[in-house]
Amino acid sequence: MIIALAVFWYGLVPVAGGFVSRHSWRMFRQRFDALRLKPLLDYGAYRHITVEGGVYRFIGGFESTDGHTLWIRSETLTIPVTLAGAHTYMLPMTEGGAVPESFDPSEEAPERIRWDQVSSLTEGAKVFVGGKVVLQEARRGFVSTPEQPLLLIFYDGPDRTLTLRTIRAGRNRNEYWNPLTPYAFVLGAFCELLLAAFFLPRPVFHLTGITAFIFLFTPLFPLIPPGLLCTALYRRLWWRARIFRAYRDLARLPLTYLVPGAWECRLPDGERYGGVYYALLPCGADRIPLLLPEPRGHKTGWYIFGSLGEKPSAEALPNELPPEPQLPQEPQDPFAIFGAIPGNPEKLARKYTLKAYMFEIVSCMFLGAGIGITLAFIGLLVFMLV
Repeated sequence: MIIALAVFWYGLVPVAGGFVSRHSWRMFRQRFDALRLKPLLDYGAYRHITVEGGVYRFIGGFESTDGHTLWIRSETLTIPVTLAGAHTYMLPMTEGGAVPESFDPSEEAPERIRWDQVSSLTEGAKVFVGGKVVLQEARRGFVSTPEQPLLLIFYDGPDRTLTLRTIRAGRNRNEYWNPLTPYAFVLGAFCELLLAAFFLPRPVFHLTGITAFIFLFTPLFPLIPPGLLCTALYRRLWWRARIFRAYRDLARLPLTYLVPGAWECRLPDGERYGGVYYALLPCGADRIPLLLPEPRGHKTGWYIFGSLGEKPSAEALPNELPPEPQLPQEPQDPFAIFGAIPGNPEKLARKYTLKAYMFEIVSCMFLGAGIGITLAFIGLLVFMLV
C-alpha cells in the first residue's frame, strides 16, 4: 500500500497531468498553424465584414486597453479585440532578434497569461491576434466564441520569425511539473505521513512505519546521490527528445499550405507558393535560412520553400527546352515559411518523431534506474542502522 500510494501520487497523477498539458500545447500549435491559413485583415477586408463575420489574422501594436477591450493598431487599421474568453500568451524574444539554429527549450517557451493581465503591458508591444471578426453595435472587432476562442500572442522581434518561434517553442518547459503536480505531492505526502504516524508507535510494525516515512520523500529521490547521475542523464535525453519534437513540427511547417502530392499552391493573398527540389544548393542560396540545423554541405538534396512567382505564359516558353525552376523568394506574407529543408519534409518528420520517442523511452529508463539505486542505497542504510 505504501509503494502503491507513492506510485499513484508521485508518478501516475503528475504523468497524467503532463499528458494533459502536452495536449493543450499541441492544440495551441495547431490553432496557430490553422490561423496562418486565414486571410490577413486589412482595411479593404475590414470594410466588407458583416454581422456573420469571418475568421482573420491580424498583427499590430498594442495601443490601449480598458481591461475588457484591447485596441491594436497597424499601419492602416485600428481594431478592437474583446479579451473575454481569449487565450493570451507572451512569447519571449531570443538574444539578437534572430532565430538561432540551436535553441534552449526552457528559455523560449511562451507563457500563458490571464486576459485581465494585459493592462500591465507597455504600449507599442507587438500583438498577433487570430479568430473571428464580427460586426456588433456598428463596430467591427475580434470576439471569442465557444468553438473558436481568440488567440493572442504578445511578442517582440521581426514578424517574419513569429511563426518559427511559436511552433518550435510552443510546448512544455517540463511536462512532469504541471498544474496537478503540487496537489499530488501534498496529497501523497499527507497519505504517507498518516501511514507513518499509524505504524511507528507499534513495535511490530516499526519497520513499516519507517518505510512509509522514507517514501514520504519520494520526489527527492532523483536528486539524491548515487542516483543523481541517472537523473542528469534523464534530463539531458528528455531535453533532446523535446528538441526533436520541435524539429518534427518545423519540418512539416511548410506543408501546411500544400495538399498531399502537390508542391505548390496559392497563399491567402494569392501569391504562388511552393517547394523546389535541388540536389545541391544552387548559387544564391546562401541567403536562404535553414529551417533545420543541418550543414549546407550534406548530400541528400534540399527542398527550398518560398514564393515561386508567376508562371510564364505558353507563348513566352521556348519551343525546345522547359524553363529552369526559379529559386524561391521570400513571400510577402510574413507567416509563410521561407527556407531550406535538408531532404523530404515528411520523411524527416517521421525520423525526428522516432528519435524523440527513443530518447523519451531511454530517459525514463535512466530515471527509473536512478530512483531504484537511491532507494536501494537508503534501504541499505536503514537496515544497517536498525
